[in-house]
Amino acid sequence: MHARRPQAAIVLDMDSSVSEPHGAQEGSAYNGHFGCTCYHPLFVFNQLGDLERCALRPGNVHSADGWRAVLKPVVGRYPHWMKRRYFRGDAGYANPDIYEFLEAEGYKYTIRLPANSVLQERIGWLLKRPVCRPSHAVRRYYASFHYQATSWSKARRVVAKVEWHPGELYPRVGFIVTNMARPPERVTLFYNQRGTVEQYIKEGKNAVVWTRLSCRRFAANAVRLQLHALAYNLGNFLRTLTLPDAVSHWSMTTLRDRLVKIGAKIVRHGRSITFQMAEVMVPRTLFQQILDAIAMLRPAPPARC
Repeated sequence: MHARRPQAAIVLDMDSSVSEPHGAQEGSAYNGHFGCTCYHPLFVFNQLGDLERCALRPGNVHSADGWRAVLKPVVGRYPHWMKRRYFRGDAGYANPDIYEFLEAEGYKYTIRLPANSVLQERIGWLLKRPVCRPSHAVRRYYASFHYQATSWSKARRVVAKVEWHPGELYPRVGFIVTNMARPPERVTLFYNQRGTVEQYIKEGKNAVVWTRLSCRRFAANAVRLQLHALAYNLGNFLRTLTLPDAVSHWSMTTLRDRLVKIGAKIVRHGRSITFQMAEVMVPRTLFQQILDAIAMLRPAPPARC
């Protein structure tokens, strides 16, 4: 599919989610972060919304548990000559093993770093309330410095963002560890775009219902999750490759309800069968444009010798 949508860069987002079981299923366990008994699947998406890889895990594992087995095959798909390769992750993936793996593979990364007293001390001058009349707008300040934790093999760049919100006594502070050379503002902006992966997971839950893992055995549910992932990717390919610009903003749920589940009446004639569809959901011209785009995806027939 990348041949149909050529990209000059690849951005990988890794995140975990929660899938609540329908009973006492094998592998389900209580997770304190989510506050429920669940499975804890791991996902890797690209910037186009494609699900590159996923894995079902027991409910009581850490967010980054098994990251290498999931991430390494995805990284191997993209050759080293593609210079612009990026990775984003939340604080659950602030792991020196992940940093070293991405650096060895030539990836630029932005990963949220949990705050600690040492980091806060480095930006102590930003944590003091500004000496002026309180502003009605959010005030943002940035800093960049090098920091080496005890478990790290070397010092790495850390970007800090401090936000003073009106009516709040203390600032909101965030740290990002990165090997990018961009200004702190651009590093933070790039990391904030990681929020799209949460939207992709939400679409998978709502449109494909990949949380419906009701088999008794863990292995069967793991296979079921892969089938849901296949269905999700087929829907995302349909959305990104065939939808006209006028409806390119459609979510996966809208695509399912308006196009895949479109109402129709079958009328049989002596020599033909006619599908009379509800045009109120998808106009005739729009439906024809989608069919034409799907037809163009078919490979050309081989030339005859």
